[in-house]
Amino acid sequence: MTTTARPAAGGHRVQVVADLGGTTLRLGRVVDGVLDAGSVRRVPTDGIDRHPGLSPHTLQDRVVAQLTYELEAYLRSPHAADANAVGVSFAGPITKDGTVLAGPTLWGGTAAPLPVGSLLERRLPLPVVVANDITAAAWRYAATEPEPFCLITISSGIGHKVFRHGEILVDDAGHGGEIGHWRVDAADDAVPCECGGRGHLGAIASGRGVLLAARRAAAADPDGFTASALAEPAGHRPAGITNEALAAALRADDPFATAVLNHCLLPLAQAVNCVFTAIGIRRYLFIGGFAIAVGPRFIRLLGDQLNRLGCFGLGEQETRDMLALGAADDDHCLIGMAHMVDHALPVPADAGADR
Repeated sequence: MTTTARPAAGGHRVQVVADLGGTTLRLGRVVDGVLDAGSVRRVPTDGIDRHPGLSPHTLQDRVVAQLTYELEAYLRSPHAADANAVGVSFAGPITKDGTVLAGPTLWGGTAAPLPVGSLLERRLPLPVVVANDITAAAWRYAATEPEPFCLITISSGIGHKVFRHGEILVDDAGHGGEIGHWRVDAADDAVPCECGGRGHLGAIASGRGVLLAARRAAAADPDGFTASALAEPAGHRPAGITNEALAAALRADDPFATAVLNHCLLPLAQAVNCVFTAIGIRRYLFIGGFAIAVGPRFIRLLGDQLNRLGCFGLGEQETRDMLALGAADDDHCLIGMAHMVDHALPVPADAGADR
């Protein structure tokens, strides 16, 4: 973008940032790269998670209307009084000019490309930067990771971005960084993905994918389910299993839950192995509600699967050392989006002077 961000009083960089995810829309205020925790507003995303029966086109309209309304309301609040720019991260592939190409976790199947960048610029009084959510999140870690890295989110879906030498490795048309839609199961009856495809990594190894696998395993193996830590909180019903209970059972080393996760982690390990073998990235950071909820055991089990596959040229400990959890919060996109706005929108040279 060519727009220049206006300086706030005292020359501080103040951004209003929003993260539109499949489950939650978050908005907040970031001052000089630091998120004001008291400014964060969270509302359920008005998309497919809340209205699974509506068409993709209808859901897209609802999501856009909600995003615009919430941003306009936030910009009228005291939190935004000294803001000089707006940054929005979006759960889906986005072109360089801010057009969203798809929103599988937002509105499901195919809908028209959405020029959300130009739409928001017309409606909001400040310069706007729009980016993919994992692109934004990667910028949070760009200053602290000295080597190229791959950021992978394991939440309602799966996404990734590779950050190398100051840039995200995607093309201007938005291709790249969508490993969650890599087809890892070619069977005709493979698990359906919210994008309309089947057998995609995100449909199998995401939080939603692992939950579906646990419910199916419980129905297929009632004795194993009854003996597991999942049975009681689920009311002894497979459909009663929740992600929260599943994460707790995994942290407690429950054999039934562990077997389910190991099955789902194999294709994720294959994806990591593919990225490593193809371009030599030696650092993989995992964020997202499900990975963070399972915690260090997620990394340990993934490392087991990766070592089963073998990473060409690496020993067992070198392979495990590639994997790490990101920060244990849900602020990655908000903080990272502010850093991305700083990178994309230069402030005038005299911005440090009070006006």
